[in-house]
Amino acid sequence: MRMGLAANRLHHASEDAALFRWLRACESGIRELGLALHAVGRTHDAIVAAGMLGGHAGLRRYPYGREGGLMKLVAEVVGLDDVERRLDGAIYLIDPVDPSSTFPEAVALKRQCVIHGKPFISTVAAARDWIEQERILAGLAPDPAADRFFDPRGQVLALVAHDAMKPAMLDFAARHFELLSRFHQRVGTGTTGQRLNELAWSRGWPADTPWVRRYESGPLGGDAQIADRVLEKRCQRVVFFEDPHVARQHEADIQLLERAVTTVTDDAVCTTSPAMAARWAEGVERRQALRAL
Repeated sequence: MRMGLAANRLHHASEDAALFRWLRACESGIRELGLALHAVGRTHDAIVAAGMLGGHAGLRRYPYGREGGLMKLVAEVVGLDDVERRLDGAIYLIDPVDPSSTFPEAVALKRQCVIHGKPFISTVAAARDWIEQERILAGLAPDPAADRFFDPRGQVLALVAHDAMKPAMLDFAARHFELLSRFHQRVGTGTTGQRLNELAWSRGWPADTPWVRRYESGPLGGDAQIADRVLEKRCQRVVFFEDPHVARQHEADIQLLERAVTTVTDDAVCTTSPAMAARWAEGVERRQALRAL
């Protein structure tokens, strides 16, 4: 498996920066998985300078961002003729106030991951969550240090979907209804929340109790309301099925929710495509079964 890797300057500027917190928690998992990391220049150099991933053959250096390093990762997510330059997704630890996080290549990296159903991981929590998920799906034993990411009883889950993706969200919820029902609470924006409630009631959920707490619709500010919960650490996981092909009038609100997730990088996870959400659900179910043995 090969993943692109980049981190904004803040996230490798000190010994306790986000990039290093993630590596300290997950270096053994990276080695167990044989995960190749195609790292943009400054990120790669910071890892080497910190003495991390020493001897790991999968760590590969790319040019600095200003020299096209991130652009190369975008092309590799799409896929190139050289099989060694095809990425399975990207880990991009984002500082939401760093202007480079809004550069065209940064936006394109996420968009192409979503289009091709590949993981786009933008927070420390999501990166730790994903490594453990892939370890479990590879048949490795659960890491107790990752338990907090896989216990839905203590988490609030946001379920958000653009219009064209609402059928995919309903299908995801129907397939994984029991798992999603274990969360302490579910929240969602207007129309998506109503449709999910109707699905839950049809599955026997008490008719006088909403399965999803509904906020306003996205264009009326629902994304902003959920972003506030994320910032206050009252929402730990967001499943946000985005339609990357349609211009949205409330694009600023969508970006607000995404920026909120990256602001609390150690505490929030965002999943942005049905393929990745299904893989996450499979990992959670398998891990819980293993922990129950």
